[in-house]
Amino acid sequence: MRLKDKVAIVTGAASGIGRATALTFAREGARVVVADLNEDGASATAATIGDAAFALRLDVADEAGWAEATRRTADRFGRLDILANVAGIGFPGTILDLTMDQWNRMIAVNLTGVMLGCQAAIRTIAATGGSGAIVNVSSLAGLIGISDVAGYCGSKGGVTTLSKSVALYCAEQGLPIRCVSVHPTYVDSEMLDPVADAVGGRQAMLEAMARLVPIGRIATPQDIANAILFAASDEAAMMSGHALVIDGAQLAGPSSAHTKG
Repeated sequence: MRLKDKVAIVTGAASGIGRATALTFAREGARVVVADLNEDGASATAATIGDAAFALRLDVADEAGWAEATRRTADRFGRLDILANVAGIGFPGTILDLTMDQWNRMIAVNLTGVMLGCQAAIRTIAATGGSGAIVNVSSLAGLIGISDVAGYCGSKGGVTTLSKSVALYCAEQGLPIRCVSVHPTYVDSEMLDPVADAVGGRQAMLEAMARLVPIGRIATPQDIANAILFAASDEAAMMSGHALVIDGAQLAGPSSAHTKG
């Protein structure tokens, strides 16, 4: 088992990538704290895992919430080794479409939430004698500009460079903590629902997205959970400060399939 005896917190674990990550961590031997703003969904994920997990309600943008989450983790399992910062939200819109409410909410969840999680995890891992990794889920939109998700790009770009800063800090302080960002292409999850409503339905949206990915399909939550598992495991012991791209060759360069006609 790749995470035997490890203790992990997974945010956004009620659904999508977060749920897949929590279940994957548990299958690989970890004890898992299933955290989400949706407490019922988190409880359902934890129930699927069984005694090796417990659920808690966590607003990732709330500093006090993180203090409570890490305290309960240490009380229940005695330590913390891994944090998977998966929770995220997105609103479609160009720079001129973007409202302040949308911008502030995306920054709060996608960037401030990751920052607070990193702070809490570093302190708790160090205090409890744990060792492992912080894995922050960014996006392809954290590496390149996409005109119709301007706010999302801004928030996820911050996650990319924040993760590098965290990796350097932990290395310089001699802490046994790595930090990696993960950058998925389009993922078939509940997070796409607001976009689907705006573009004429889910199936049409998925087909259009798949045409943009050279391997011919978009990712599943399990595809991304597998990458997070690798980044969190000891197999990635020399990987820190890295941006791990999971994109079906989307950033590899122009595809000739898209230029023929």
